[in-house]
Amino acid sequence: MARFLAALLCAMAALFTTVAPAVAAAPAGGGRKPGGPPPHLAIRGADVSSLAKSEALGGTYRYANGRRGDALAILRHSGVNYIRLKVWVNPADGYNTKNQVLAIAKRAKALGMGLLVDFHYSDSWADPGKQNKPAAWSSLSFEELKQAVYDHTYDVLSALKAQGTTADMVQVGNEINGGLLWPDGRWDAWPGMAALLGAGYDAVKAVSARTKVVLHLADGGDNGLYRWWFDTAASYGVRYDVIGLSYYPFWHGTLAAFQANLNDVAARYGKPVVVAETAYPFTTADDDGWENIVTSAEPYPGYPATPAGQAAFARDLTNIVRAVPGGLGLGAFWWEATWTGVKGNGWDPADPSSGNAWENQALFGFDDRALPALREFARR
Repeated sequence: MARFLAALLCAMAALFTTVAPAVAAAPAGGGRKPGGPPPHLAIRGADVSSLAKSEALGGTYRYANGRRGDALAILRHSGVNYIRLKVWVNPADGYNTKNQVLAIAKRAKALGMGLLVDFHYSDSWADPGKQNKPAAWSSLSFEELKQAVYDHTYDVLSALKAQGTTADMVQVGNEINGGLLWPDGRWDAWPGMAALLGAGYDAVKAVSARTKVVLHLADGGDNGLYRWWFDTAASYGVRYDVIGLSYYPFWHGTLAAFQANLNDVAARYGKPVVVAETAYPFTTADDDGWENIVTSAEPYPGYPATPAGQAAFARDLTNIVRAVPGGLGLGAFWWEATWTGVKGNGWDPADPSSGNAWENQALFGFDDRALPALREFARR
């Protein structure tokens, strides 16, 4: 999601009150035993969607000791065992397409990492405030649109399978609080939304029955939103395997509200839950000349925008996921962990002069070294 726009979109969104390659169901015995150690997280993930472009433009990454290395190898060394990659249909800059997903997936799988593919079904960012159709799909009939969703999903996933890197999890849509592919699949057109989600689900399972389908909403502290959305989805027979949430504490409510919602939806719908997106700043400074979206010295009470504050947030958030009853807390993904301040790797695929507004929330510092939060977030 284009998080740097999220502050402007929050009001609109509020209107909508090693690796486990195939995520298993909850263990039969339930979660943590009284007095026992905290459960391990099956998913300790990082969204690295911007990595291909960063590397092409000269971006570098270093271990905490300063030694230069491959970004994925550094993540894996620190404990990350899953990556997340978004897919756009025909973006202006040619990145975040099937080609980059295939290349990064091959590298990640060689390191023993799992893969979550995040379909936006758009040419650019899809999030609660906008779910724009790809230009090539804009004049399609509804039946043609369903087929396009199926074909696009199948095309990317079958190519991954053909190269031996089958996706382990797939998001059918990104932060779909208000639906997808507006207006046909908007929140006020639930039959259309359900049909489009069904087309994506069918394509995923046609490629690999073991691949888990994730339905992903933003505003992870808003229990009313989640109950409304998933109750309605159930009434329309929408199929899925995992509930995904975005949670950014400076936008999405308190940690207590997030924990309550996470626990409630896991129990109410009997599905595993995964934090598909989260992040926190390690500094208030800027590294690319483009103002950051989060600039407060303490964006959430008790967690200063410092390396130590970022690491503390990573620890506390993962502890909340570990504590989901019944062993239903799968894990979490740090959003755009490798999106550092590389010139040209900005948020707008149509504008190479744009910056990313997010480099102060990556898991690599302005000196390109892995930050303490990386190891804290990825601990077993």
